[in-house]
Amino acid sequence: MMQVNFEPFPILVTERLELKEITANDVNALFEIRRDKELMKYIARPVATNLQDVTNLIELISRRRKSNEGINWGIFLKNNPFLLGMIGFVNLYKEDYRAEIGYMLNGKYHRQGIVQEAFDAVVKYGYEKMNLHSIEATIHPNNIASAKLLEKKGFTRDAYFKENKLSPEGVFEDTVIYSQVKPRE
Repeated sequence: MMQVNFEPFPILVTERLELKEITANDVNALFEIRRDKELMKYIARPVATNLQDVTNLIELISRRRKSNEGINWGIFLKNNPFLLGMIGFVNLYKEDYRAEIGYMLNGKYHRQGIVQEAFDAVVKYGYEKMNLHSIEATIHPNNIASAKLLEKKGFTRDAYFKENKLSPEGVFEDTVIYSQVKPRE
């Protein structure tokens, strides 16, 4: 079974970005993202209605990391304390050496290659540091931008599930599963 330890918090650095822990200092920036109905329409979580919703989310993310159940990085431009988004392994399937990746970015920063850059760093961490065999992503079928990103990064569409996810509004929605097996060297 896969063993992981996210202590101390692993900071990932790319050409433009620093991926680091999301803290209480990021509550306002994360609230801006999580209250955006357009952004949240593809995320199977309730839209944040107040700062407490986001504070609870930050605490949940921290608990899950400390118990090695998952890890989320905040996406920051280097030398800038403003949280742009988040990315991480939201579910770990330790017995299968597999993880599910999830990500979201403030709409003001779309189409700048930020998620692609963060995605590469997190996938590399998953394969090299966590010893993952495969990574999956579950997306809404209408999330074309996410599908394009995953396909560009070498993920393949593996499954389409009809009405398998109950939305926060109480509607059953379809999902699409993409995955990638660790590339052979």
